[in-house]
Amino acid sequence: MGIVNVTPDSFSDGGAHADTRSAIRHCEKLLREGADILDIGGESTRPGSMPLPVEEELARVVPVVREAVKLNMPVSVDTSKPEVMRAVLDLGADVVNDIWALRRPGAVDEVARHPSCGVCLMHMHRNPQTMQAIPMSGDAVPQVRAFLADAAECLTRLGVAHRRIVLDPGIGFGKTVAQNFSLLARQDELLADTYPLMVGWSRKSSLGAVTAVHGVSPGATKRTASSVTAAVLAVQRGASILRVHDVLETVQAMQVLQSMQDHLPE
Repeated sequence: MGIVNVTPDSFSDGGAHADTRSAIRHCEKLLREGADILDIGGESTRPGSMPLPVEEELARVVPVVREAVKLNMPVSVDTSKPEVMRAVLDLGADVVNDIWALRRPGAVDEVARHPSCGVCLMHMHRNPQTMQAIPMSGDAVPQVRAFLADAAECLTRLGVAHRRIVLDPGIGFGKTVAQNFSLLARQDELLADTYPLMVGWSRKSSLGAVTAVHGVSPGATKRTASSVTAAVLAVQRGASILRVHDVLETVQAMQVLQSMQDHLPE
């Protein structure tokens, strides 16, 4: 899943693809590099970010989605607003990727209106304004698993098919560095409920924290190697979807991993 941030203030590439033309060029580049899904988002959810008015998010996202669906590849939209979900699904978007796991009033109804769309439910502690100021306490793994299992069960009870649901542990969303890496090390525990897992390690600050040199963490765009390493480890531990900025490098790493696996003894 290639990330397309249609925002001026994303933590990793804010402003680089903020207009429709440059965003579509970026979509085309990601597809050439091997992306299987495009994930378009108009609202930054970096720690400390403030909520975006729905009208502004629609103005950013709708023109890009309108063009992206013409590229004949699955389009996901990273949003938690029901109004945005309705607009992009009506335009032909394939997946709703919601950091709030459809907890906002009306969100479930919008997904239910489109019986074939996919939905990604993510775990987030608190909200983007406070999640890193007051992160989770204790063992994150059982807490994240329980939250995601409950969110998925709520949807299936409403008639949403199991095959439409993907879960995301929310790396960096209200977790400490240690908690993020515990979610990677024990990722198999998150697979026990049989839903596919999507992970988003790309350029996260936890990678910068563990790769700091003389106390200085590399900036977000300097975390490609550590992001790809985390992606490989996540796939080895059962992840089905990787949400990444650096598509080409991640695809190449997956090709190496697959080539190795193809030669394992039976």
